[in-house]
Amino acid sequence: MRMPNIVRIILLVAPWLSISLIPKRSFKQFLPVTLFASTLVAGLCALAVPYKWWVVEGGLKNKLLNDGSFILGPFFVGTIWIFHFTFGNFKRYLLINLLIDLFFSYPLNWIFQRMRLYKLVHFTPKHIFSIFTLFAFIIYGYKLLLSRLKIFI
Repeated sequence: MRMPNIVRIILLVAPWLSISLIPKRSFKQFLPVTLFASTLVAGLCALAVPYKWWVVEGGLKNKLLNDGSFILGPFFVGTIWIFHFTFGNFKRYLLINLLIDLFFSYPLNWIFQRMRLYKLVHFTPKHIFSIFTLFAFIIYGYKLLLSRLKIFI
Protein backbone atom coordinates (compact mmCIF):
# COMPACT_ATOMS: atom_id res chain seq x y z
CA MET A 1 0.00 0.00 0.00
CA ARG A 2 1.36 3.42 -0.93
CA MET A 3 2.14 6.09 1.68
CA PRO A 4 -0.66 8.50 0.63
CA ASN A 5 -3.24 5.73 1.05
CA ILE A 6 -1.94 4.88 4.52
CA VAL A 7 -2.09 8.55 5.51
CA ARG A 8 -5.64 8.85 4.15
CA ILE A 9 -6.78 5.87 6.24
CA ILE A 10 -5.11 7.25 9.36
CA LEU A 11 -6.65 10.71 8.76
CA LEU A 12 -10.09 9.18 8.44
CA VAL A 13 -9.98 6.63 11.27
CA ALA A 14 -7.75 8.08 14.02
CA PRO A 15 -9.93 11.08 14.98
CA TRP A 16 -12.99 8.86 15.33
CA LEU A 17 -11.22 6.87 18.05
CA SER A 18 -11.73 9.89 20.33
CA ILE A 19 -15.41 10.46 19.57
CA SER A 20 -16.63 8.18 22.37
CA LEU A 21 -15.01 10.60 24.85
CA ILE A 22 -17.28 13.46 23.78
CA PRO A 23 -20.50 13.64 25.83
CA LYS A 24 -23.56 12.69 23.79
CA ARG A 25 -25.17 16.04 24.55
CA SER A 26 -22.18 17.94 23.12
CA PHE A 27 -22.12 15.74 20.04
CA LYS A 28 -25.81 16.42 19.36
CA GLN A 29 -25.47 20.12 20.18
CA PHE A 30 -22.53 20.71 17.86
CA LEU A 31 -23.39 18.29 15.06
CA PRO A 32 -25.32 20.89 12.98
CA VAL A 33 -22.47 23.41 13.03
CA THR A 34 -20.00 20.62 12.24
CA LEU A 35 -22.07 19.54 9.23
CA PHE A 36 -22.25 23.17 8.09
CA ALA A 37 -18.48 23.60 8.48
CA SER A 38 -17.83 20.35 6.62
CA THR A 39 -20.04 21.60 3.79
CA LEU A 40 -17.98 24.81 3.59
CA VAL A 41 -14.75 22.83 3.32
CA ALA A 42 -16.29 20.47 0.76
CA GLY A 43 -17.23 23.54 -1.31
CA LEU A 44 -13.66 24.81 -1.06
CA CYS A 45 -12.38 21.42 -2.21
CA ALA A 46 -14.81 21.43 -5.14
CA LEU A 47 -13.59 24.88 -6.21
CA ALA A 48 -10.01 23.64 -6.04
CA VAL A 49 -10.53 21.53 -9.16
CA PRO A 50 -11.37 24.21 -11.77
CA TYR A 51 -9.03 26.77 -10.20
CA LYS A 52 -6.18 24.25 -9.75
CA TRP A 53 -5.55 25.36 -6.18
CA TRP A 54 -3.97 21.99 -5.45
CA VAL A 55 -3.52 18.73 -7.29
CA VAL A 56 -3.40 15.12 -6.19
CA GLU A 57 -1.50 12.36 -7.97
CA GLY A 58 -3.91 9.81 -9.39
CA GLY A 59 -6.50 12.32 -10.54
CA LEU A 60 -9.99 13.07 -9.33
CA LYS A 61 -10.52 9.73 -7.57
CA ASN A 62 -7.54 10.28 -5.28
CA LYS A 63 -8.50 13.93 -4.77
CA LEU A 64 -11.94 12.83 -3.58
CA LEU A 65 -10.33 10.29 -1.24
CA ASN A 66 -7.96 12.97 0.10
CA ASP A 67 -10.71 15.52 0.60
CA GLY A 68 -13.09 12.99 2.12
CA SER A 69 -10.56 11.60 4.57
CA PHE A 70 -9.64 15.10 5.75
CA ILE A 71 -13.21 16.45 5.94
CA LEU A 72 -14.77 13.36 7.55
CA GLY A 73 -11.78 12.71 9.81
CA PRO A 74 -9.83 15.45 11.58
CA PHE A 75 -11.96 18.37 10.39
CA PHE A 76 -15.31 16.85 11.40
CA VAL A 77 -14.22 15.41 14.73
CA GLY A 78 -11.94 18.38 15.48
CA THR A 79 -14.78 20.85 14.97
CA ILE A 80 -16.92 19.03 17.52
CA TRP A 81 -14.03 18.93 20.01
CA ILE A 82 -13.23 22.61 19.56
CA PHE A 83 -16.84 23.64 20.08
CA HIS A 84 -17.17 21.29 23.05
CA PHE A 85 -14.26 22.97 24.85
CA THR A 86 -14.66 26.57 23.69
CA PHE A 87 -18.25 27.47 22.79
CA GLY A 88 -19.38 30.37 24.91
CA ASN A 89 -15.87 31.82 25.16
CA PHE A 90 -15.11 33.45 21.83
CA LYS A 91 -11.57 34.48 22.73
CA ARG A 92 -10.65 30.90 23.62
CA TYR A 93 -12.41 29.62 20.49
CA LEU A 94 -10.54 32.08 18.28
CA LEU A 95 -7.17 31.38 19.92
CA ILE A 96 -7.56 27.60 19.57
CA ASN A 97 -8.69 27.97 15.94
CA LEU A 98 -5.82 30.29 15.07
CA LEU A 99 -3.30 27.87 16.56
CA ILE A 100 -4.78 24.86 14.78
CA ASP A 101 -5.08 26.77 11.49
CA LEU A 102 -1.43 27.87 11.75
CA PHE A 103 -0.34 24.32 12.54
CA PHE A 104 -2.26 22.91 9.57
CA SER A 105 -1.28 25.70 7.16
CA TYR A 106 2.45 25.50 7.73
CA PRO A 107 4.07 22.43 9.30
CA LEU A 108 1.31 19.90 8.51
CA ASN A 109 0.82 21.25 5.01
CA TRP A 110 4.55 20.97 4.37
CA ILE A 111 4.58 17.39 5.73
CA PHE A 112 1.54 16.37 3.66
CA GLN A 113 3.13 17.74 0.51
CA ARG A 114 6.40 15.93 1.27
CA MET A 115 4.37 12.72 1.70
CA ARG A 116 2.91 13.42 -1.76
CA LEU A 117 -0.65 13.57 -0.47
CA TYR A 118 -1.18 16.69 -2.60
CA LYS A 119 0.71 19.62 -4.08
CA LEU A 120 -0.36 23.23 -3.79
CA VAL A 121 -0.44 24.96 -7.18
CA HIS A 122 -2.39 28.24 -7.14
CA PHE A 123 -2.80 28.22 -3.38
CA THR A 124 -0.39 28.99 -0.56
CA PRO A 125 -0.26 28.28 3.17
CA LYS A 126 -1.40 31.90 3.66
CA HIS A 127 -4.52 31.13 1.65
CA ILE A 128 -5.21 28.03 3.75
CA PHE A 129 -4.77 29.97 6.98
CA SER A 130 -6.92 32.90 5.82
CA ILE A 131 -9.78 30.77 4.53
CA PHE A 132 -9.86 28.47 7.56
CA THR A 133 -9.80 31.49 9.87
CA LEU A 134 -12.67 33.02 7.90
CA PHE A 135 -14.56 29.73 8.19
CA ALA A 136 -13.99 29.79 11.97
CA PHE A 137 -15.77 33.16 12.20
CA ILE A 138 -18.59 32.01 9.93
CA ILE A 139 -19.29 28.77 11.78
CA TYR A 140 -19.14 30.44 15.21
CA GLY A 141 -21.69 32.97 14.01
CA TYR A 142 -23.81 30.16 12.61
CA LYS A 143 -23.75 28.35 15.96
CA LEU A 144 -24.65 31.56 17.81
CA LEU A 145 -27.58 32.03 15.46
CA LEU A 146 -28.78 28.46 16.02
CA SER A 147 -28.44 28.94 19.79
CA ARG A 148 -30.35 32.22 19.79
CA LEU A 149 -33.11 30.70 17.70
CA LYS A 150 -33.11 27.70 20.08
CA ILE A 151 -32.47 25.32 17.20
CA PHE A 152 -30.50 22.13 17.88
CA ILE A 153 -29.67 22.92 21.49
